[in-house]
Amino acid sequence: MGKNNHPQVPAAKNVLSVLRYIAAQAGPVGAGTIIRDVGLPRSTTYHLLAALIDDGFVVHLPEERKYALGVTAHELGTGYSRQAPLQRIARFPMQRLVERTKRTAHLAIMHGRDVIYVIEERAKRQAELVTNPGVRLPAHLTASGRAMLATFSADQLAALYPGPEAFPTRYETGVHSVEALKELLAQIREVGYSWEQDEVTEGFSSIAVPVKDHAGHAVASVTLTIANRAKAGKAVSARSASPGLAAERTVHLEDLVSQWLPEVTRTATEISRRLRPAG
Repeated sequence: MGKNNHPQVPAAKNVLSVLRYIAAQAGPVGAGTIIRDVGLPRSTTYHLLAALIDDGFVVHLPEERKYALGVTAHELGTGYSRQAPLQRIARFPMQRLVERTKRTAHLAIMHGRDVIYVIEERAKRQAELVTNPGVRLPAHLTASGRAMLATFSADQLAALYPGPEAFPTRYETGVHSVEALKELLAQIREVGYSWEQDEVTEGFSSIAVPVKDHAGHAVASVTLTIANRAKAGKAVSARSASPGLAAERTVHLEDLVSQWLPEVTRTATEISRRLRPAG
């Protein structure tokens, strides 16, 4: 019985090699690159990719002719979130961020053209948001996704967003073209943070900063979400307050950034430091 099982071991190792390689890349990767870097025969690689796609571990992006991690790979990791390195490393800094700001914070990762929220640390008495752990949203519509997209190279962005088909038409807010996205990401690179206002949840604004690994790749982002309206002295919004709301005040984006960005940056920097190998 043991003898008959031996042929399966190389096959299992090959599957893991392909899966680990795709997981280690900063963005979707082509089959030719996988074949070259992993060192497997062409036919074997395509058979393994087909099997991984069937089980949801890998997703094929036909427009870009590339492959990325699938939802099953994420679900497998988050099923053991306490042991997952990124969540384990980031949990404490995220908790401290919420303690200091009294606002809800999120950690998100990229998956194709989406972000997946892997940590939510909700502040007391703050309303429930749509960005619970495991939720997927289009990256270009969220502060979380924009923070990571702004670190991508022109080639990576072109692969992810080749044309109008990359922008879901069911969303009314946010950018809806390659040109608009490039312009927005250029602004984000210039200031060093991303933002969104009323684009994910009406009445809330978010700012985000990327988390980078030792190679400088954005592996996640830290986002702080703030209610647009609150009592005088605490409101955060980029929109004018409605008439009659004398007990509320409006704070423009510059004020939001001035008040909260240092804390978000501090947390992202701490998580990045924890990701770096010792020495």
